[in-house]
Amino acid sequence: MDMPVRHTTARPIDPRWQGETVPSLFMKVAAERGDKIALREKDLGIWKSYSWKDYAANAKAAGLGLAALGLKRGETTCVISENCPEWLYADLGTMGIGGVCSGVYTTDSAKQLMYLMNDCKCRVLFVENDEQLDKALDCRAQVPTLSKIVVFDMEGLNDFSDPMVISFDQLLEMGRAFDKSHPSFWDDAIKGTKPTDLAILIYTSGTTGPPKGAMISHRNILFQAFNGHRLVPYGDDEQQLSFLPLAHIAERGFTTFFPLVAGSTINFAESIETVPENIREVQPTVFFAVPRIWEKFYSAITIALKEAAPLQQWGYKIAIGIGLKVAEARLAGEEPSAALKLAFWFADKLVLANVKRMIGIGDSHYLGTGAAPISPDLIKWYLALGANMYEVYGQTENVGLATSMPLEHIKLGTVGIAAPDTEVKLSAQGEILLKGPHVFLGYLNQPEKTRETVVDGWLHTGDVGTIDNQGFVKITDRMKDIIITAGGKNITPSEIENQLKFSPYVSDAVVIGDKRKFLSCLVMIDYDNVVKFAQDRNVPFTNYASLTRAKEVQDLIWSEIERVNKQFARVETIKKFRLIDQLLTPEDDELTPTMKLKRKFVNVKYKDLIDGMYVDA
Repeated sequence: MDMPVRHTTARPIDPRWQGETVPSLFMKVAAERGDKIALREKDLGIWKSYSWKDYAANAKAAGLGLAALGLKRGETTCVISENCPEWLYADLGTMGIGGVCSGVYTTDSAKQLMYLMNDCKCRVLFVENDEQLDKALDCRAQVPTLSKIVVFDMEGLNDFSDPMVISFDQLLEMGRAFDKSHPSFWDDAIKGTKPTDLAILIYTSGTTGPPKGAMISHRNILFQAFNGHRLVPYGDDEQQLSFLPLAHIAERGFTTFFPLVAGSTINFAESIETVPENIREVQPTVFFAVPRIWEKFYSAITIALKEAAPLQQWGYKIAIGIGLKVAEARLAGEEPSAALKLAFWFADKLVLANVKRMIGIGDSHYLGTGAAPISPDLIKWYLALGANMYEVYGQTENVGLATSMPLEHIKLGTVGIAAPDTEVKLSAQGEILLKGPHVFLGYLNQPEKTRETVVDGWLHTGDVGTIDNQGFVKITDRMKDIIITAGGKNITPSEIENQLKFSPYVSDAVVIGDKRKFLSCLVMIDYDNVVKFAQDRNVPFTNYASLTRAKEVQDLIWSEIERVNKQFARVETIKKFRLIDQLLTPEDDELTPTMKLKRKFVNVKYKDLIDGMYVDA
């Protein structure tokens, strides 16, 4: 029997999204906001700004350029680029003329790019630079629908010539010329698009097979854009930092769609490597990141403190202790005493505000975390700093937002309550099911998989969880990831893994043990922090592999595992571990684009390493 439905409404329903499409809303708000800054990017070390008027003009020119190239309503473009204004121009330009835009991760290989383009019958491909262009040129002969490749950054390509390849500037010129000869085309195209039409394709990570193209409509997108505004206290002067892949639903919503409603300014990070520097420069007021980023920030502060002077260490210890007391009162729903409030005011002024400023969240009034499980202790640490961190839950198939932590009531270990106009319930097997206007149209070219995933309007998430009597949802694990030991004990590995990742020396971990006598673990070290540890102790190593084999490093990681083991029952403790001896990046098959280890892939690739831990078992 299904559990009762739990749902909530945060703010009064905003009817503005109904009847609109993404391009119709975009052009309307761009006209209203005019010269207000919409986008900022760094060019030769200087921040360059683009107004909403500029934003709309460039998106329109890009869309009409595509029309000039012959792109028809319902046809698809793909974008393989790091985050930049041109990505958004291509996205909104495609939708403006009734096309469908699909993002591709920059770490994808030429073979993966070829698969995605063939699956969606891509007509025009946008590439960032010569590196991504090379991938396109390698596979274009195997993509019969591809007619044109548009390059954002032509640096290094001045002498390059190919009839299929044009620059983005050329596309804009074509669009402006097309507008002069077809002055009503853009407006007519926008009017001809219906809210139920397909707007974008988001490809899943493909951990259990080839990536699937999730079909998302204008109605899906705008419902969630307005929902986000109802949940997050946005003002029109918000500053955001865009750095997670725009091919991922979370960043696409946060960077492209939420600002249509909120009017916030998007600042593009120069690269993933410069995010720590860029966030300190921008000091965003609203910031969303995946747990790995929040873990990195925490690790950086933890390591920096180890090098700080004794007085600074003592000051932090006192300040964070006061912050933890305030956080605990907040979590218990209690008002801190006047004395504790005063103590926290001093702790914040003297220490904690500096820590937040060092991270880059000194001006942030809303920090969001999602897309993967996070340690409750990590959230508590941010709350102790005086930073408002809230966990959200959702997936590509419901356009990224299903539940959210209420601003006034944080319950650690849960992902909050159902978002407005969203129904959440449990199946007889404990699977979390969702229903609402955000449920996607289905998987491209995969009707059977679609029928398995959406049944009677309910989206089957594949996540197992619980719902308490207040409506708070707890995600236990993915259904397919639950471990059943040889002794018949059901264990949810994500809880153990989250505690391990709270260590500044652990980047990621995969707990092993299905049909085994005990739990073991594969660990990916945090390279920078472990290198610092080794250098401080004069541990000799020549490369990444030798670093992971050093006894001191092995002992360090085991001590972190033992710390975590104390928090779990004996049957849930890790008895053995191995370190992955190569430095992995999102370009490696083991990692998702959001830097999570793929459990199934890791179990297959490192089978011999895993089996070695059970030789004598």
